[in-house]
Amino acid sequence: MTDQFRSAGRETIARHADVKQRHPFFQFIAMFAVAIAVIGVSATGVAAYAVWDTANAIGSAAVALDGDETIPPSLGAIEGGVNLLLVGTDSCEGQDLELFPRCAEDDGGERNDVTMLVNISDEPRRVTVVSIPRDMVVPIPSCSDGDGGEYSAMSAQMINVSYMYGGLPCTVSTVEELTGVDIQFAAAIRWTGVINMSDAIGGVDVCVSGDISDSHTGLTLAEGNHTLIGAEALQFLRIRHGIGDGSDLGRISNQQQFMSSMVRKLQSESVLASPGTLLNLANTAVSQVTEGQLVLSQSLTNPTLMVQIAMAVKDVEYEDIVFVQYPTYYGTGADASHVYPVTEAADVLFTALAENQALNLTGEASAGYGVEVTGEAEKATATPTPTAEATESAAEGETETPAPAETSTAEERVDLPSEITGTTAAEVTCTQPEG
Repeated sequence: MTDQFRSAGRETIARHADVKQRHPFFQFIAMFAVAIAVIGVSATGVAAYAVWDTANAIGSAAVALDGDETIPPSLGAIEGGVNLLLVGTDSCEGQDLELFPRCAEDDGGERNDVTMLVNISDEPRRVTVVSIPRDMVVPIPSCSDGDGGEYSAMSAQMINVSYMYGGLPCTVSTVEELTGVDIQFAAAIRWTGVINMSDAIGGVDVCVSGDISDSHTGLTLAEGNHTLIGAEALQFLRIRHGIGDGSDLGRISNQQQFMSSMVRKLQSESVLASPGTLLNLANTAVSQVTEGQLVLSQSLTNPTLMVQIAMAVKDVEYEDIVFVQYPTYYGTGADASHVYPVTEAADVLFTALAENQALNLTGEASAGYGVEVTGEAEKATATPTPTAEATESAAEGETETPAPAETSTAEERVDLPSEITGTTAAEVTCTQPEG
């Protein structure tokens, strides 16, 4: 396995519990890239670099003072692979009671209701997002309680209590133990943080194949296409009643539809060509940290490193941006509301990631019947600038046939077991009403 996966004796950076607060100027790239990644993943690449480039242009016009130093960042893509854990929590701290009335009777606990492991491979670059169901029963290792003590290890608990026991470091440790993946970076965002980032992005397009209505989140959408923003976007990410089979598994595929759409939007010129939009995103991300809506591992406070990670994913093709759910099976009897890991199928996935092999999905789009594939996304490709030789040849009536782009063939891809459901960013999906 490659060095991005667990090796003996290696310390996990994300295990450090204390997150030092630095000046926002040094943090805004990291904040922006990670906050977008929580709900948009691979598209952070171009966006983070564009924000840095804008800031650099502003700095080049500044007046130099005695003692000032220019410290050029390294603009090369990060070497090797990257594993990033993204968590969405259900904390009521700092939330709007009108939007979340249940917070009036909050028990004070904070759980990781959304847990996504993002793998960015080494060359050739690919992005795989593994969503882990919140109700999946897994072992939870011994975790720090934050006060100098420790919680005892537990052999069978729902994974979403890991954050409640030991915060982000405990969730990281739990996912590492489940997957065998060494996680270098981690971030957690709360509800209001998601709303604010969605506002700054300007909305995400989604599709529903029939009318849906959910009294639990308050979301009502008519059949067709919708552009969701702010609180409505969060409702869409949280909804499970009224779609698919009403389970968390259906909700995961709904979230994957949202993320795929955001990837395509952020990679389009409509967002990435607008410095004003990008700076607004950066400023919003900074505010989420200062307002307690975004938590980062110490490893994400280096803006240069975040730009390097960003550059590693900015050109990934849609078909190599893959969203999957960790494979599960339902319990029985009184345990029927919980799911359990299908480790044999998962091992195929994580072995393929460790060996940097392209993936081929053979399963359904959703384990909870939450979405259906309705089409294929088109990605605009840049027109290459002709060389002097090519221009001269064209003038003489000669034409040059460009070499075909190198792409992974079906034979070169690893067929994932059918128990693993999901889609790629190249597939357009539509949410299915319950029933």
